[in-house]
Amino acid sequence: MTIELDAPGSSGLLDASSRREISFLSNMYVLGLTLTAGIGGLLFGYDTGVISGALLYIRDDFKAVNDSSVIQETIVSMALVGAIIGAAAGGWINDVYGRKKATLVADVVFIIGSLVMCAAPDPFILILGRLFVGLGVGVASVTAPVYIAEAAPSEIRGGLVATNVLMITGGQFLSYLVNLAFTEVPGTWRWMLGVAAVPAVVQFCLMVFLPESPRWLYMKDKKSEARVVLEKIYDSDRLEEEIDQLAAAAMQDVGSRKRSVSYMDVFKSKEMRLAFFAGAGLQAFQQFTGINTVMYYSPTIVQMAGFASNQLALLLSLIVAAMNAAGTVVGIVLIDRCGRRRLALFSLSGVLVSLVILSLAFILQSSCNSNNQILSLGFCSSGIGWFAVVGLALYIACFAPGMGPVPWAVNSEIYPEAYRGVCGGMSATVNWISNLIVAQTFLSIVELVGTGGTFMIIAGIAVLALLFVYSFVPETKGLTFEQVERIWKERAWGSEASSSGSSQKLLEYVA
Repeated sequence: MTIELDAPGSSGLLDASSRREISFLSNMYVLGLTLTAGIGGLLFGYDTGVISGALLYIRDDFKAVNDSSVIQETIVSMALVGAIIGAAAGGWINDVYGRKKATLVADVVFIIGSLVMCAAPDPFILILGRLFVGLGVGVASVTAPVYIAEAAPSEIRGGLVATNVLMITGGQFLSYLVNLAFTEVPGTWRWMLGVAAVPAVVQFCLMVFLPESPRWLYMKDKKSEARVVLEKIYDSDRLEEEIDQLAAAAMQDVGSRKRSVSYMDVFKSKEMRLAFFAGAGLQAFQQFTGINTVMYYSPTIVQMAGFASNQLALLLSLIVAAMNAAGTVVGIVLIDRCGRRRLALFSLSGVLVSLVILSLAFILQSSCNSNNQILSLGFCSSGIGWFAVVGLALYIACFAPGMGPVPWAVNSEIYPEAYRGVCGGMSATVNWISNLIVAQTFLSIVELVGTGGTFMIIAGIAVLALLFVYSFVPETKGLTFEQVERIWKERAWGSEASSSGSSQKLLEYVA
């Protein structure tokens, strides 16, 4: 489908024959912006992973924690509560104050939280620190993908946003290594939690010298500042095309720029409802198809599979985290070649198969455990256990390249400029709420229906996710932000209504 913009000086399509090829390494300035913003993803991943190891030592230091499962659950989940609040507020902060200031705010809050946790004299101060860390992570989870997407050329936008997801998975892997490194150091858990302040300080210092998002600057009528940033990203020929498209978008969004966009405004526009439904649905399905079930409870799953050794369980969990990071690298390579929608569909298909394997493995194990025959028990303790581990590895291999980066990439590019912060914050909030639900219910559901039954339920959710992506998520590979906006207008009102509506807005702006 060819999409054209009704604006003078811009066809809405980038002429591939007149531009030089753009790759990840063709502009070190853009790569630097991406890696700096991606430190927020590193903090995101580190915080979600480090608490599992730190909690073992927190229980040793605080008797109240050791004696109360409720306090333990609160220590773990309070960061998720903070992230939900931070993501909800982060969208508004992004739109009003800009992506750069939002990142700086997130860093300051995260540093405060890390230091409070490190120095906590009792469990309740520790919980307060977890809340602050969660607030910072929530704001960063909204800001980093948007900042990267708005500074990235459309040809490599998906891969650059996926780099932020690589930082998340890398942060999770790093947290496991840090947990191992500090096991013999006095004040173990304080080091584990406090060291997270270091990358936040580094990001704060670097962001001070980096520019604001050029698209946010243009939306706020700071056109000369936006042009200075764009000149560092594009060559002269491409620069004029990008500025023409920004001008066309500014004309269409002139009504929205006169006032701050509220959360309720999203639901008053049919095209915005469609876009938010697709973006938020992807974020919800990312969690409900089980990724954080695997990341939070992989040692437990490994032990459920028959491997009782804590050391072996931790080692296999470390391998799972490494596979998750490696799979994200594959996603970075594929997302701008295969496309977001196709990659998500292939990813979910593999996830479905792996979940069925996991479910069957645990159902067979349960059946074997009820059988007292020695040969059967011998098979259960080895063959079926490894069958479950293979299913776990296949799950990560399929999930990480697709459903890991795709929801964040799609949400960074499917909303118009005026709505990008608010909608990005709302969809990230959906992700964190879904994350909290999964983390708090997985073990309870296992107790009710068994591990095999639980994974079969998640497999059913994966089927729904496949149908959802096929029906509601458009392909955005290589499209400009303006072309993506036109997709929602056409889905909402039809191509003719969309075209006439854009022309009318342009005439009103000129008048």
